[in-house]
Amino acid sequence: MSDVVREPRPVVRKFLAMPQREGVGATVRRSIGRFELKYFDPFLVLDEFSVTAPAGFPDHPHRDCNLHAAGIRATANFNDVQETKGCVRHEDFEGHKGTIEAGDLQWMTAGRGIVHSEMPASEGTHKGLQLWINLSSRYKMIEPRYQELKSKDILEAKKDGVKVRIIAGEGLGIESPIYTRTPTMFLDFTLEPGSVVQQPIPSSWNAFAYVLDGEGIFGNSRSSPVSAHHIVLLGSGDGLEAWNESSRLLRFILVGGEPLGEPVEQYGPFVMNSQEEIDQTIEDYENCINGFEKARQWKSEATSNFGY
Repeated sequence: MSDVVREPRPVVRKFLAMPQREGVGATVRRSIGRFELKYFDPFLVLDEFSVTAPAGFPDHPHRDCNLHAAGIRATANFNDVQETKGCVRHEDFEGHKGTIEAGDLQWMTAGRGIVHSEMPASEGTHKGLQLWINLSSRYKMIEPRYQELKSKDILEAKKDGVKVRIIAGEGLGIESPIYTRTPTMFLDFTLEPGSVVQQPIPSSWNAFAYVLDGEGIFGNSRSSPVSAHHIVLLGSGDGLEAWNESSRLLRFILVGGEPLGEPVEQYGPFVMNSQEEIDQTIEDYENCINGFEKARQWKSEATSNFGY
């Protein structure tokens, strides 16, 4: 991929992700998957979550999508700044277990069926991101897959006041080892004051930015600054151009993906191509068949420990 952006993508839409309740007592800022933006092909949901025990996401099923979760930070309750070791613990009925600490990455492909939980692994308030990516119809019934990377193993690049963590895809000439069934770019940028970044994006892909900290200018140097918790949808072009003209660090994620162009039917955690397939999925889950056989006896340790 060329590192030159000849036609920067303009901002075609932006809005603030407002807090809402999700799971059991958890708070999420949902920017994709709510009434303002039901679906941004191939992206189904983007949540910036915040959980404090005993709140969390107890045992629940999925069918079809890729689910990516990344730990942003973990802060202790008593002063809201001290880093804590634990963050969110993942368990599923295939035997996968892992703890997502600040900066860690989990990438799960639900495929034909998975039941899992995501619960706090320690005291404190834990913040992270979760992105649901649709799967093509030919892959919806594949076997589940789980990938995990610790923060120290995620590749980084730095240049002219710009740092990028390459979660999926390629950034500043470095490519992530994470495999994505739906071709996807997921880059975590931090820009020092006064810096600018150009990041190529395949011209046929949909792409957006989501601001985590600070404020940045996207698409056009004359655009208004965009602050934390805003999603910015990008129009056509061959890449992103972004500036940090503030006096503090700017941190945002850039996400791009190849559109599937297929019909979408969603019922909670189930995402298929038709209502008939949704009905079949509900029947499969209720009867513990066709990928959900292990759901009959399984219960996560975290769910049991929290009394759910």
